[in-house]
Amino acid sequence: MAVQSHPFFSIHSQGFVRVGVATPRVAVADPARNAAAAIELAERASAEHVDLLVFPELNLSGYAIDDLHLQDALLDGVEAAIGEIVERSRDLASVLLLGAPVRRNGRVYNCAVVVSRGEILGVVPKSFLPNYREYYEKRWFASGAGLRGRSVDLAGATAPFGPDLIFAASELPDFVFHVEICEDYWAPTPPSTAGALAGALILCNLSASNITVGKAEDRSLLSAAQSSRCVAAYAYSAAGTGESTTDLSWDGQGSIHEMGELLARSERFSREPQLIAADVDVERLRLERARFGTFNDAAAAAGHPETWFRRVRFEHKPSAGEIGLRRAIRRFPYVPGAPERLDQDCYESFNIQVHGLARRFEATSGDTMVIGVSGGLDSTQALIVAAKVCDLLGLPRENILAFTMPGFATGDETKANAWKLMRALGVTAEEIDIRPAARQMLADMSHPFARGEKVYDIAFENVQAGLRTDYLFRLANQRRGFVVGTGDLSELALGWCTYGVGDQMSHYAVNAGVPKTLIQYLIRWSVSSHQFDDSTSEILTAILATEISPELVPADEHGAIQSTQSKVGPYELHDFFLFHTLRYGLRPSKTAFLAWHAWRDASAGLWPAGFPEEAKNAYDLATIARWLEAFLKRFFETSQFKRSAIPNGPKVSAGGALSPRGDWRAPSDSVADVWLAELRKALPSDAVG
Repeated sequence: MAVQSHPFFSIHSQGFVRVGVATPRVAVADPARNAAAAIELAERASAEHVDLLVFPELNLSGYAIDDLHLQDALLDGVEAAIGEIVERSRDLASVLLLGAPVRRNGRVYNCAVVVSRGEILGVVPKSFLPNYREYYEKRWFASGAGLRGRSVDLAGATAPFGPDLIFAASELPDFVFHVEICEDYWAPTPPSTAGALAGALILCNLSASNITVGKAEDRSLLSAAQSSRCVAAYAYSAAGTGESTTDLSWDGQGSIHEMGELLARSERFSREPQLIAADVDVERLRLERARFGTFNDAAAAAGHPETWFRRVRFEHKPSAGEIGLRRAIRRFPYVPGAPERLDQDCYESFNIQVHGLARRFEATSGDTMVIGVSGGLDSTQALIVAAKVCDLLGLPRENILAFTMPGFATGDETKANAWKLMRALGVTAEEIDIRPAARQMLADMSHPFARGEKVYDIAFENVQAGLRTDYLFRLANQRRGFVVGTGDLSELALGWCTYGVGDQMSHYAVNAGVPKTLIQYLIRWSVSSHQFDDSTSEILTAILATEISPELVPADEHGAIQSTQSKVGPYELHDFFLFHTLRYGLRPSKTAFLAWHAWRDASAGLWPAGFPEEAKNAYDLATIARWLEAFLKRFFETSQFKRSAIPNGPKVSAGGALSPRGDWRAPSDSVADVWLAELRKALPSDAVG
């Protein structure tokens, strides 16, 4: 496979921009040495294919030099340093954001100078000048607030000047960035908010920001919050070693956030220059803004800032081919990767289900919850949620009427696990053998199976699935109860459920917002957090180890049971596809690109905490493409009519739900052609089946 050259493998073709944050060693009031330090880091960044490199505030002069900012000798040196960097930037791939004091119209401004390939694209002055506690900036600098439509003569060139600038690459439609400086984002109304509303997807902050105890956390909070609120990336660089320590100290904090998520951060208090980089998904940010109607409402309320911002366009010449991906991709996007988040998210997910079911149970006139228990993952999760509902409401668990209903292919292991679980939880447990009723129905249908033939078609399977649900509804009628559904989000996405009087239907679909991969972790969490006694935890662990199967078709001559994943594909891949399709609306080829980076070998991507070593899989691009095609056909073409008629159930994950009353609305008679065509056109030929 031509990995180095095919456009599929290029981060720029896939809507990413590589953003870097530099923290050079500062030479106090020595512009020539600071320029050399900046050039060294810029050359490193260019070699690493960084598209945009953010330096600290006043990095060419030093920040803590007080009245030296007003010395013409220093300012002449800064201007000469800018000229040197501009000349050296001609062959560099990175757009450079340099911090410098700049003279204009008898005033000095604290500025970001934007340089690309031998040209000054623009100069952005700081709007908010701190003048409290240790800060005294109004002594030296003028505020740039309100200076729209201006220009400045600098280093032999005339460039746009003002806080009304955003910068846009001509070849990469979503490479659009805005610049603000230090105090600007501590203000109640950061200039970057208007920049984002005007279309900037990457927000940059050149900061000095001395360090005090606890301040690093405040900076991270502001960066994360601004990137989340503005649906943007936020790149932040603060001054480090070498700054004057007359009365202050510096830690050189650098970070890159995207929609609240930390992508990269530098080492603080380092004696060496720092350079970090991360690939920002600017395409995802644009798509998210399109979904987030409040973003446009905010732009309208602000008078549509795009009407008064100037957009400076530049030719970027991005790297082509594969340059790697500087970004960790979670294999299980519905499951948090960090151990500290895993416990919290599982706690919340479990309790969303518990309290949703509790409220629905209180709203009914019935006395019991009726549930079919197969010994598989989904019915297990639904049953333990129901048990917790009884505990929460102070009801005996006997109010849960649990039925195991063996059919023609029910295995001894799963049936035994179902009985062990029901007994361990102390619910009312019964068994109904559906085979006599199924034989009668098949005979009434003149099905070949009734004549002794081994015909296991869809009718054979659905006779069993439908009978189970039919029994549950009639039992609920008989015993003043309502049916708790067991089907999960992954099955709804794939349409892997029997429509009508089948496992697609219930009185309340408690698992409908939970994908298969998360259900596995919720059951693990129930064990590790001791939600139940030891005997229950032991059987839960055994259930986790069983093969996922509907058990509707008898085992073959070799004893192999019916496997769901061999039929529809691995759930771990389908949940990955679902998340990026449903949550972000990504193109299929980009979903394949992300999946390839996450799954191509066991060391790629992020495994969730505690994931069993023996269960770690890897998939090549051809396999990913094969199952992604299957997903697209099922999701967009064959399954929507089932989702359009699903019962109520709680939304659990921010990754989305498939209720037609919530996250997802789609026609039941659409086709998948446009998604399949996009995937096949973008993939390398040897990855297309």
